[in-house]
Amino acid sequence: MQALIFNQQITFMQYLDHFFGYPIPIFIKNLIIGIAAILLGLLIKFIIHKIFIMLSRWWDSVIIKSTIKHLRRPIAVFIPLLLLNSSLDIMVMPASVRLHLDKMLEIALTAIFALILIRLINVLEDFFYLKYDLNKENNLKERKIRTQLQFVRKFIVSLIILITAAIILLSFESMRKIGAGLLTGVGIGGIIIGFAAQKSLGNLLAGFQIAFTQPIRIDDVLIVEGEWGRVEEITLTYVVVSIWDQRRLILPITYFIEKPFQNWTRVSADLLGTVFLYMDYTIPIEPLRQELTRLLTTNPLWDKRVNVVQVTDTNKDGSIEIRFLMSASNSSRAFDLRCNVREAMITFIQNNYPESLPKTRLEHKDKFANL
Repeated sequence: MQALIFNQQITFMQYLDHFFGYPIPIFIKNLIIGIAAILLGLLIKFIIHKIFIMLSRWWDSVIIKSTIKHLRRPIAVFIPLLLLNSSLDIMVMPASVRLHLDKMLEIALTAIFALILIRLINVLEDFFYLKYDLNKENNLKERKIRTQLQFVRKFIVSLIILITAAIILLSFESMRKIGAGLLTGVGIGGIIIGFAAQKSLGNLLAGFQIAFTQPIRIDDVLIVEGEWGRVEEITLTYVVVSIWDQRRLILPITYFIEKPFQNWTRVSADLLGTVFLYMDYTIPIEPLRQELTRLLTTNPLWDKRVNVVQVTDTNKDGSIEIRFLMSASNSSRAFDLRCNVREAMITFIQNNYPESLPKTRLEHKDKFANL
């Protein structure tokens, strides 16, 4: 039986080495083996892709859909390259050529594998982003998780890229020699690099502090540098704040550790809105309370928590300060509610109490009145 198998192997190799009785050049034989390996890899990738497509139809899962979206192309390159690398063992070629092919395939496989790891992180990110959706009325927990996920993702991706670059560079003999020489001066070099990278390390540590202590989060509403905006992005070195008029304020990440700023959604999204009007002393207060209650009860922006009218100050110019206090479920609603109430109250006073609008009084004494 063993003799029969051995004879079959010899016959197969003879067919591989000869075609219609003529010897096949080594280059052509190697090319056939390489193409066969690549085609087999593409076939395996096609089968895997079809399996995931069928699973996505039977099982509506974000993991499967995200896997197809992010990993389809890297896997389509990785599997054929892997099989091509394995097929080098049965190819006949000079040692120098094999060495160069091995090196190129090793670098390509390392880079593609790193890309697959990054895409796997994207798959996990899609899963957590769906689970912790920001499109909620009270999304405090979601903003906490997303802030941490965004920072950790960027840190891990940067780490993968650095490690991959180090593996590729150290695979070259010349780079290993340079690295061995540098190790002799690692003490002095470490001190120099420490001073040079002090700012970058400070930003990195500040990023960790922000990600886990969370003075700011993704989608937080801030008043920073005199501007109102939302936190749009937190990177390893800077924070992007989307201003209300669609501008972008870019701040170093250490800014939020070293300088004061206002965070309107630190604990919850609920906010109190205020409207200040300055009226004459003759204005009656009770009708204003009744009008504010009427305005709020008919306004869908009000969350029915706070409804207050107070005289909060008197001014030397002969006017009083009236504060209208109201509440809303988030900062955007609070801003719109304040504008609506301010406009409506001014109209109400103009129509009903125009004589109570602010006045500038002038007192004139006639010095000849007593003559």
